[in-house]
Amino acid sequence: MSNVSDKVFEFYLPALSLMGVGARKEVGKHAKSLGGRKVLIVTDQGMVNAGFAEQVKSYILDEGLEVFIFSGVCPNPTDVNVRDALMVWQENKCDLLVTLGGGSSHDCGKAMGIMATSGGDIRDYAGVNTLKSSLPPYISINTTAGTASEITRFAVVTNTDTDVKMIFGDGRLTADVAINDPVFHMGMPRSLTAATGMDALTHAIEAYVSKQATPVTDVCALGAIELVAKWLRPTVADGTNLEARSQMVYAEYLAGMAFNNAVLGIVHSMAHQAGSLRDLPHGVCNAIILPVVCEYNLLAAPEKFAKIAESMGENIDGLSILDAADKAIGAIRRLAKDIGIPAGLGELGILEEDVPQMADNALKDVCTLFNPRSVTYDDIVRLYKSII
Repeated sequence: MSNVSDKVFEFYLPALSLMGVGARKEVGKHAKSLGGRKVLIVTDQGMVNAGFAEQVKSYILDEGLEVFIFSGVCPNPTDVNVRDALMVWQENKCDLLVTLGGGSSHDCGKAMGIMATSGGDIRDYAGVNTLKSSLPPYISINTTAGTASEITRFAVVTNTDTDVKMIFGDGRLTADVAINDPVFHMGMPRSLTAATGMDALTHAIEAYVSKQATPVTDVCALGAIELVAKWLRPTVADGTNLEARSQMVYAEYLAGMAFNNAVLGIVHSMAHQAGSLRDLPHGVCNAIILPVVCEYNLLAAPEKFAKIAESMGENIDGLSILDAADKAIGAIRRLAKDIGIPAGLGELGILEEDVPQMADNALKDVCTLFNPRSVTYDDIVRLYKSII
């Protein structure tokens, strides 16, 4: 990490975050306090089928507001999803946005909000600090313990012409109110619980070793790593364990605080490409790529990787810094294996012939800028090939 005394760092977070059993019931009150009259809930069909969308709608209706639902978000949201959501927003003259679900719903809703207030097409705004206006009043309700998109200033949407994930980063993408109720997390299937949990771990580790890390983000990241290492296995083993679910909410929230401000690295740069090319689960891609990138990055931050090992419960007493750092890689691999993460991208359909295109796009990904160790196209090619 560079000397923190020679820079000014920003720290972004929603104005209000609600966590705990029953937090979901507060959405109507806060929608009304934000001045909403016509609310659009952006979500996916799974949330509708589970009855969560109707629950949220009822809480808002109780406050005398009108509510409309867009449930067309797909697992890796696309520019088409965003435009479809905007049509519903405009047709019903909505004035307040609620996103319900995991990262896909939040990202789609944020992107729709960009078009609603800044105009033009969503592709015009890929990049950092490109918005012309703030989003409409915005409440996010989270149902997965992984992406932390409900509290971040980032969104990721796939360009359907290029199959490349566009990244949007702007403080004005941050929700006014973020809600995490573990009751809404209880229905997550085991595979999704595992994938999102490893996503949270990836956020924490990449933020911790990022070039943009600060003492504040370091504390958040280490707290998240410790919680994931302790609670992800029991959460995957028993999805009805309310205590485990609640602890994973805190873990993903802390990881979100960390990467929202310290940014990420080449794990995400590489995962973005694999995910968009084959429409793969983002958390699974991260989980597969994480240990090989950590091995690559180890020389750039051995002391930090030693601390990661300790936070994951490894005994590093009497070990050299490098040997202690190696323990972190082993701990990550064991956790991923224990919860059923595939061993390689090849198991998900990624082919060696896909590598050149993915490596080229990963090198251009904004997250690459913050990786602790410099990386070349050939480096990324080697990393990809090692996990196919």
